[in-house]
Amino acid sequence: MAAGTRDDPWQLRTPPGSSAYSIHRDETVDPPVLVCQVGSTKLAYHARAVEDLHAWLRERGDWVPLGAADEQKAAAEGTVEAWGRSADNPVGGWYGLRKGYRGRFGMYLPPLLEELGLAELTHEARNNRMRAV
Repeated sequence: MAAGTRDDPWQLRTPPGSSAYSIHRDETVDPPVLVCQVGSTKLAYHARAVEDLHAWLRERGDWVPLGAADEQKAAAEGTVEAWGRSADNPVGGWYGLRKGYRGRFGMYLPPLLEELGLAELTHEARNNRMRAV
């Protein structure tokens, strides 16, 4: 498994398997961030999203739809995406940090939790779900 550093990022695929991307932790900023590189687009999320999402999934105790959506689109209620931007989550809003690119939490974070052995994920063409391990 990769170290998750800038020099050795996690190499992941979106839940449907249609796109490849990488993620690494950047500990040089406060608070630490996850840097997600999708083609030429760079997204950033609070690094604590891994532990926070895992805890939320454990609390839910069952499969949760991913519901990935761009920042400009509404997220379906009860999805990982909706939780990742909810005022009720531990950061009190968006886990995404780059204005205009704060969405897609439900697309890029679940495969990381799967890679880290914290969750299992379905890999269908559409309507994927995840649950804590």
